[in-house]
Amino acid sequence: MSTANKHDLIFKALADRRRRGILDILKDGPKTTGELCTHFKDHDRCTVMQHLGILEKAGLIIVQKKGRFRWNYLDVVPIREIYDRWINQYASPSVELLTRLKHDLDN
Repeated sequence: MSTANKHDLIFKALADRRRRGILDILKDGPKTTGELCTHFKDHDRCTVMQHLGILEKAGLIIVQKKGRFRWNYLDVVPIREIYDRWINQYASPSVELLTRLKHDLDN
């Protein structure tokens, strides 16, 4: 898969607030699918599973099956790649400009 296609999958996954919510929950540690479902009372298990599938396809979570349980782990590497490619390079010039402005105002 090309990097552009990989980034498209990540942005698509991050576009939905429920999927971002799942990632926020997983930030505190791995959760079983059942545990994640308890956080989304307005969605059935099937809907949560569909969102998990999109996150897994994008590489944002790693799924490991242990016995009857499906454990979901956050993978922060793709988020860091997005930051390095799309955010950092655009933010750096702005931060440098603001730093110079602050320095000029202080003098």
